Amino acid sequence: MEKLDFVDSHIHLYDMQHPHLTYGHWAPNFIHPVLGAQIQVLGERNFIAEDYLEITKDANVTKAIHVQAAIGSEDPVKETEWLQEASDRTGLPHGIVAFADFGAKNIQETLERHCVFENMRGIRDFEAADHFEDPSFKQGFGLMERYDLIASMGVEWMQMAQLKAVASEFPSVKMVLDHTGTPLKRDNEYVDGWRKGISSLGEVDNLWCKISGLGMGDHEWTTERIRSFVMHCIETFGTDRCFFGTNWPVDSLWSSYDSIVDAYAEIVSDFSDQERQSLFSTNAENLYRI
Repeated sequence: MEKLDFVDSHIHLYDMQHPHLTYGHWAPNFIHPVLGAQIQVLGERNFIAEDYLEITKDANVTKAIHVQAAIGSEDPVKETEWLQEASDRTGLPHGIVAFADFGAKNIQETLERHCVFENMRGIRDFEAADHFEDPSFKQGFGLMERYDLIASMGVEWMQMAQLKAVASEFPSVKMVLDHTGTPLKRDNEYVDGWRKGISSLGEVDNLWCKISGLGMGDHEWTTERIRSFVMHCIETFGTDRCFFGTNWPVDSLWSSYDSIVDAYAEIVSDFSDQERQSLFSTNAENLYRI
């Protein structure tokens, strides 16, 4: 099957020697709460734009969106500055989803500083799901519409009802459910909860589903083992509100880049040309304005 043009909606770049950036999840001796110590392998080398371009040269990647990697940095805008320099140098990344603490008193100032950079498109706050009902979170989150930014939301199924409430309260804020709704376990009870949560979130018009990161919950995944997760998202959100990402290089711990892209292609091989193009490129292009 001929490879489709691919807009990778979720990548991470990093320079472990950068004087102003901290990459807490790749740091030596850091034990990730989900992935354990194996994630430390990523910090043994840098992964910059040129490395990503080399790895993806045969994957028909036309554009890519970077999602916050510098976790623990004193000033999150330094990462946006570094990424914009990379884009100016190499053409990549085309869109930047940066970090800001929605509950911080200086949230508006931080957003304004991020938005100085041409490729700035969205915000991810890893801790947001723990504060959905806090007035300070809501005050900061409400600024997203003013700056035309997309909220990148990471939740498991147990938090999806709260996420739906937030999305309904802020109908003008465009939101993306990260990593397929983060299905980290494969027992029947967990998967059933995930399926019901996804079905409920699909009812919210201002929420898109990013299908990515499935290796984090199934380190020995195959196309057949991820098929039901991919298809449930597409059947729920439709081919106009889903798009694919690789979570690279985190998912490099369990697969090759091409194997992920090829698995997506195989799962949707019976879809129409327009539907496949929507999932692989045009939905992400349109949402992130790239």
